[in-house]
Amino acid sequence: MLFKKLLSALFLLLSTVPLPAALPAAIDGQPMPSLAPMLERTMPAVVNIATRGKTLRRIELPLPRDPLFQRFFEAPSIERVLETSSLGSGVIVDAGKGLILTNFHVIKDAYEINVTLTDGRELRAEIIGRDPETDVAVIRVSDDNLTQVPIADSSVLRVGDFVVAIGNPFGLGQTVTSGIVSALGRSGLGIESIEDFIQTDASINLGNSGGALVNLRGELVGINTAIYGAGSRGSIGIGFAIPINMAYDIMHQLIDHGEVKRGRLGAQGQDLTAQLAQAFGIGRSSGFIVTQIENGSPADKSGIRVGDVIVAANDKPIHSSDDMHNLVGLQRLGQTIELSLYRNGSEITLPVLIQPTEINKLDGGVIHAKLSGASIGEMREQHLQRGRVDYLEVLKVESGSNAEATGFRTGDIIFSINKQLTRNFDEVFALVENNGKGMIMNVQRGNRELYILLK
Repeated sequence: MLFKKLLSALFLLLSTVPLPAALPAAIDGQPMPSLAPMLERTMPAVVNIATRGKTLRRIELPLPRDPLFQRFFEAPSIERVLETSSLGSGVIVDAGKGLILTNFHVIKDAYEINVTLTDGRELRAEIIGRDPETDVAVIRVSDDNLTQVPIADSSVLRVGDFVVAIGNPFGLGQTVTSGIVSALGRSGLGIESIEDFIQTDASINLGNSGGALVNLRGELVGINTAIYGAGSRGSIGIGFAIPINMAYDIMHQLIDHGEVKRGRLGAQGQDLTAQLAQAFGIGRSSGFIVTQIENGSPADKSGIRVGDVIVAANDKPIHSSDDMHNLVGLQRLGQTIELSLYRNGSEITLPVLIQPTEINKLDGGVIHAKLSGASIGEMREQHLQRGRVDYLEVLKVESGSNAEATGFRTGDIIFSINKQLTRNFDEVFALVENNGKGMIMNVQRGNRELYILLK
């Protein structure tokens, strides 16, 4: 009896509590704004990507205690093949051809790629091309009923514009977050070799990589690629996307050539500081000071001199060496760049034609019989953190050659011989002359290192 009275009192109390008011359908006769209509058109173009891959992992073995062995040899190691899997996102940009833009790191090492559409259809994809330096990849599926997203012009994007990130974080399915453009032209972050990011506070979580960053009209402005989290496993409001203008140009090069063919400028330098600007008599505090020019390079042929301060390229400001690195890396072969620079206190403009990188190469058999059949080149690269880097790369290994039997593969970087750095052929020949009977080459292959014995 007492229980019934308490229950009746509880119902009476609840009946007097006002319910929260429902959102109005309209304000001042205008319907409430909603992203739903735009998302209904756009979300079918954003897909889930699941991959299976294989990667080699180097495992070091215990080093023998023999002092003589420890003096002349590195720790022995073995390589094991590991199965990998990953989840990411992609954006259909050409429904007729089945072309999907995504990130390189989403499909890296993949031998099987499965694409899942919003309606649950699963399709097998093939790789058309990939560019690790910009983290862009293109894959293709075959289906007659696909939806593509319209492409925007990311060059007109402004800080403060509203954007929406669409992806598949954590494999949960289609997820949407919104925010604004926080900054443009972000570079020097060390995330990729070539950077020109859109920064946004729209949450870009794990699994959003390769997904779409769209404006409020549902047009693609960027490809989500990275988050900044200082060890966090989720977004903290600092996310980065590749501008679609950049990604779209890379995509067409990958479709046409299967790779991105980059040229060079042939000018090394350093950032302009306020103190240096005063010494040069320049009324600005940022730019790129030319400190070295390679003979016969595009910079040399165009008339650029040591001491020139480059401040703009194609009317876009140049603030640092990172800007110069990105500028050259994003130009197609045969394109001309209009450089604005200061020389002796006067501003001048010079056109520079981007040309292919000329590589000094030779057959490895000249170095050692066991390298016969391997084409090795002297490479020069401008690295974001380390400045100019010179190194030797195995450009090609002929099938059935001595080099292949010894264990060399195309793309190997010869890092050292008997613990001595090798950056050019002169250093290699000097080491070979002193160690002709037996040499250990430290080779970098992708993200791992291995040792190859030559004797």
